Amino acid sequence: MMDSEADGGLIRSGTPVFRRTALALAAAGFSTFAVLYAVQPLLPIYADDFGVSPAESSLALSLPCALLAVALLVVSPLSEIWGRKRVMLASLFASALLTIVAALVPGWHGFLVLRALTGLTASGLPAVAMAYLAEEMDVQAIGLSMGLLVGGNALGGMSGRLISGVMADHMNWRIGLATIGALALAAALAFWRWLPPSRRFVPRRLAWRDVPGTFGHHFRDAGLPWLFAEAFLLMGGFVCIYNYIGFRLLDPPFSLSQTVIGLIFSVYVAGMVSSPVTGELASRFGRRRVLWVATAIGLAGILMTLSDHILLIIAGVVVATVGFFGAHSVASSWVGRRALRDRAQASSVYLCLYYLGSSVLGTAGGWFFAHSGWNGVVLFVGGLYGLALIIALRLSRLAPLAT
Repeated sequence: MMDSEADGGLIRSGTPVFRRTALALAAAGFSTFAVLYAVQPLLPIYADDFGVSPAESSLALSLPCALLAVALLVVSPLSEIWGRKRVMLASLFASALLTIVAALVPGWHGFLVLRALTGLTASGLPAVAMAYLAEEMDVQAIGLSMGLLVGGNALGGMSGRLISGVMADHMNWRIGLATIGALALAAALAFWRWLPPSRRFVPRRLAWRDVPGTFGHHFRDAGLPWLFAEAFLLMGGFVCIYNYIGFRLLDPPFSLSQTVIGLIFSVYVAGMVSSPVTGELASRFGRRRVLWVATAIGLAGILMTLSDHILLIIAGVVVATVGFFGAHSVASSWVGRRALRDRAQASSVYLCLYYLGSSVLGTAGGWFFAHSGWNGVVLFVGGLYGLALIIALRLSRLAPLAT
């Protein structure tokens, strides 16, 4: 028997195979989110170097997120045929290599094309990883394992932003982005080495004409459409805060350097901690109770950034980060538990709306920033989180599934 770690093939927390799985998926999350979000602190640099507006510079992040969102709807059915690990592995290697190439391209439009392709290839990890955990983890381990996956995402997002921001200030942004690509490549190799093969996955013969039906039935569920809406609102608002906070802090009266702004993104550590902690709290007290509390915390942090004092602004970003990652950890694991079949498709719909929120709302925030400054951004994002809080309170009264 393999490590005596599973009952009926399910992986239990605290076992050697659980630790290997958690490390592998944390490395995968690191790779994917580092290559996606390394450009975020560089948006003011792109606006200057390429002569584009803040909203146009945000396309370096919004475009790959939009392509990733659409591609998720194709990749998740493919994973039902080809297998979870194979799809995730191809995704990690391709997105790392495209990031290295993007660092070498001189023109803005060529750079955007490569960023868009990176979004396409990165789509192979997020929904498939959620489906892998839903299939392989014991019910008592799924909250923690999903939290650790989201924590790895946070580590990648933080490291990508931090490294690219600091290196842009002391060398140039191209060296920083190439470094991120190299680190992502190393993470892909670690994933290949550590992730156990699926033991409960059964390949399916899936006719493409049947694919819409594997998505559609999720929208007839009483809870899943509301969880999908949460993904769109929470991620869209969160990305707006991080997209435009750099523009605010570069200008007077703050006039911070690119290095300091890059260091501010280290508050993602708070997200790395809050994800598994919130996952454990959800397992103990119930997702219905924890989701609305985490959303309310995120809203409070957003409002704190209205202050003109730098310490309160940073504290607000920390609180908003804790709330966002906590809410996302709970909502994403809830999708995995609520979808009784076609889990990869349910996860991909959740993440499609998640990344569409990042793309559409993240760019829309640029309009508010251009017309009303930071107060406009906070008004916009506060409205998104207020709506998300109403939905979370509605979900708190959702009847559990009879299984």
